[in-house]
Amino acid sequence: MWVVAMFDLPVDTKAARRAYADFRKRLLKDGFVRMQFSVYIRHCASEDNALVHVQRVERIVPDDGEVRVLCITAKQFERMRVFWGKRRKAPEQPPAQLELF
Repeated sequence: MWVVAMFDLPVDTKAARRAYADFRKRLLKDGFVRMQFSVYIRHCASEDNALVHVQRVERIVPDDGEVRVLCITAKQFERMRVFWGKRRKAPEQPPAQLELF
């Protein structure tokens, strides 16, 4: 299961930029990786584990921010289509998954 965090946070004041940086650092500390600007993803082994990370994101949302979290299965993630503009680049490899059996 993948947890996708998408956010739109203001950066118009020094305090807002600080809150943005703190939010982003806390996402990274929780194991999220940047997929694109303002979109971070994290792989989770189960729905229960995904719920833990969703709740962590909910607790760290800045007062003036908007954050949306989406949980999708690995199969849904695989079906994602990536389009590039005129400057073609090779698609990035999905982040490494750590699974313990």
